[in-house]
Amino acid sequence: MHQRSYRTTNPTELFNLAIIGVLVLLYAPILLHWVDGWVNKSISTEHEYFSHGLIGLPFAGYLVWQNRKLWYRLRSKNHPLGAVLLLIGGFFYISGVSEYVNLSLPFILAGLCLWLKGRAGLKLQWFPLLLVLLATPNSVPYLIAPFTVPLQAFIAGTAGFILNQLGMNVNVDGIYIFVNKQVVEVAPYCAGLKMLFTTLYVCLMLLHWTGAISSRRKISWFLGSAIVISVGANIIRNTLLTYFHGTGNEGLFKWLHDSWGGDIYSALMLLSLIPVLNWIDNHFLEPTQPTKEPIT
Repeated sequence: MHQRSYRTTNPTELFNLAIIGVLVLLYAPILLHWVDGWVNKSISTEHEYFSHGLIGLPFAGYLVWQNRKLWYRLRSKNHPLGAVLLLIGGFFYISGVSEYVNLSLPFILAGLCLWLKGRAGLKLQWFPLLLVLLATPNSVPYLIAPFTVPLQAFIAGTAGFILNQLGMNVNVDGIYIFVNKQVVEVAPYCAGLKMLFTTLYVCLMLLHWTGAISSRRKISWFLGSAIVISVGANIIRNTLLTYFHGTGNEGLFKWLHDSWGGDIYSALMLLSLIPVLNWIDNHFLEPTQPTKEPIT
């Protein structure tokens, strides 16, 4: 008698698919809301600071997919902290407060890693979790905005100095630049915080992609260089905006300030980070450990 063989599905795979399905049902509407707000700039100003999630969240998903075989090889082990994080994440989600609902995502993901695979699971997925956390909209930009006045004044003073060297009659008063009876304010959201957040986020991705994240020396030099590049690029951008506004070129002003010109400018600045990292990677080699001669 011929017997048919039926393929049985691994219960572990079914359980993982069930978890993924629940996460999709819970967070797909939230993620779509983020993406729509970031792309169409229809989300709050503070949440726009996290638009780097457009590239960071897919990259995090790619890393999780790359780690899938290592994940399955880990021994199942429940860590009690995982249950705590899951409870906190669940409470945040049902609270209905938008910021808490947003923050529930990294809490629940970290809790699942700890509850399913213990500390080893969290160690394996720590970088994708970090990318998710740093891309989750929250009120941090709003909280630090009052402390950016020195940076605003520095940018305004530097932009005014550059324009004066170009022969324009420019006066600077704190965060205000006066040129041709026009005034330009270097507001908190024009101080380059969004660009700085995006720059540091992309730096982390590049460091991980190249493997340089294992070197503290390379991390320090690269992040320091990136901060200088970001601040310098923002000074140039504010100088151009002041020039356009002061000379009546409102079309160019809006193009660089509100339209896709600002996106192109930011993209070019981010692309400049790649040769900087390559230079650091080539010139800051890690010391090699001396090999021990066998004792005879």
